[in-house]
Amino acid sequence: MTADPAGSGGEGLLAGLPPQEREQLMGLARDIALPGTRRIFEEGGEADRFWIIRSGTVSLDVQVPGRGRAVVETIGAGGLLGWSWLCPPRQWHLGAETREPIRAWEFDAAAVRAVCAERPALGLVLVTLVAGTIGERLRASRTRLLDLYGSQESGPTP
Repeated sequence: MTADPAGSGGEGLLAGLPPQEREQLMGLARDIALPGTRRIFEEGGEADRFWIIRSGTVSLDVQVPGRGRAVVETIGAGGLLGWSWLCPPRQWHLGAETREPIRAWEFDAAAVRAVCAERPALGLVLVTLVAGTIGERLRASRTRLLDLYGSQESGPTP
């Protein structure tokens, strides 16, 4: 069954796809619902799928030795959850947990990579959109780390 992105909310990444590529990608989508405060994946685990959030929020976190998990970003409707599926070694770079119940479209990464190999136009557009997400995540992580650790003075105190 093909998921229908029109009027369903949470289109974010999908809005950047030309109609034919969007239809093809959505043919691989599975509509899911997850409860609040559920771990979706752990840093270092196998990245074998990804999601486009339709409603609700998910926090991305990094394990800080001696401190536990530190949230680096929160993803809401339209956001891409998971980009590690695209880049070898295909392991999660962060962890993720629902902050509240979510609805999402879930994609099997191997199936998407196979379709992208058959249809380079879809692959190029999708890689470009995912690269934009990666850049946003890096900026968000940097900002969060500066918030956490940047207030500590690095020079000698007078």
